[in-house]
Amino acid sequence: MSQPIVKNRDAHWLRAFTFSIFMASSVVVSYLPLYYQALGFTSVQIGLLYSIGPLISIVSNLFWGLTSDRLGTLKKVLILLLCAQIILSLILSQFASFGAVVPVLILFYFFYFPIFPLNDSFSIVTAQAQGKSFIGIRVFGSIGFAVAALLFGMVLRATGAIYTVWVLVFIGVLSLGIAFFLTDKRASMKKMEFSGLWAVLRQREVLLFFLFVLLLAIAHRLNEAFLGVTLTGLGADESLVGWAWMLSAVSEIPIFFLLNAFGDRFKELPLLAFSGLTYAIRLLLVANLQAPGAIVATQLMHSVSFGIFYFVAVRYISRVIPEEYRSTGLALYTIVWSSIAGLLSGTFGGMLLEANGKDMVFHVGAAFAVAACAGFLAMAVHSRYAETGTRWPRRRR
Repeated sequence: MSQPIVKNRDAHWLRAFTFSIFMASSVVVSYLPLYYQALGFTSVQIGLLYSIGPLISIVSNLFWGLTSDRLGTLKKVLILLLCAQIILSLILSQFASFGAVVPVLILFYFFYFPIFPLNDSFSIVTAQAQGKSFIGIRVFGSIGFAVAALLFGMVLRATGAIYTVWVLVFIGVLSLGIAFFLTDKRASMKKMEFSGLWAVLRQREVLLFFLFVLLLAIAHRLNEAFLGVTLTGLGADESLVGWAWMLSAVSEIPIFFLLNAFGDRFKELPLLAFSGLTYAIRLLLVANLQAPGAIVATQLMHSVSFGIFYFVAVRYISRVIPEEYRSTGLALYTIVWSSIAGLLSGTFGGMLLEANGKDMVFHVGAAFAVAACAGFLAMAVHSRYAETGTRWPRRRR
């Protein structure tokens, strides 16, 4: 009787941990750009600061993913990352000039970004050990993101965006406290061979998948980086920005449960193509709308854009990348989805916003989403042809 209770306790603590780290993600995504704005930084500077994290995480995600796989521990690595994150948040709160913020932010992001792919790996291992779905844990991240977006939006509306970093410190301490109650897991029980990892990554199917993920990620990151700044530029306050992010996060939850129940009936590549199409529609709406309330309403499309993409992409990676490379594979996925895409979108997105306004930023994002949709659709057609010898379903005679 005690073993099921212990397993349930493990899952409960992991759900709480997932909830707390996504609260931090909500603050970083939703309110750090407003914090930079409160410090007097320009749109170009805000875009550059946004791109610093993705640039650093190209190295940090891979480094900590490999470290976790080689050491065979997830919990200890997560605790180390959280301790560093708290210390660097405290240091960041002491600086207000662009030149001083940059080096601190570089260090902060080195320890911040790897937490999420490692937590995904932790969740997958825990769910598999219990014979349950990974999404039953991950959905608490969406709930945490939504709660933080709304709650801290109200707090920062009252106190001012300048206190954003102190909110990060609070959440970091909370996450660290929960982390000590986690039961450590090995990312894999199999020995990792770098030659085998390289052989997997050289497969055409995997390379094309990551390429089209990158195109879609650029569209996603343009929206993520500049939605808050766009809304405040149209007259919205921090509370309305919080509502926008809360609606997007809450909208993920039902789609996660639907995909968990019925997603196996559909192949991954057509679903990824559909996700790209909905991203394009969503960003075109933001580009052409000028009322803050209407733009906030478009964030409900997060459910059928990001919600579908995230669930299906993780399932796809779990299928094509062997177990012994899972943490590293998820780290590489995060590098493409967050790091490279964030670097590109943050750099040229800030320039586009300053030179051409928000309409151009979101039109460009929609174009990238259309390209990703076409790429995933082409992969789906090719895959069907390889399986059946025909590109389209045969008619019944």
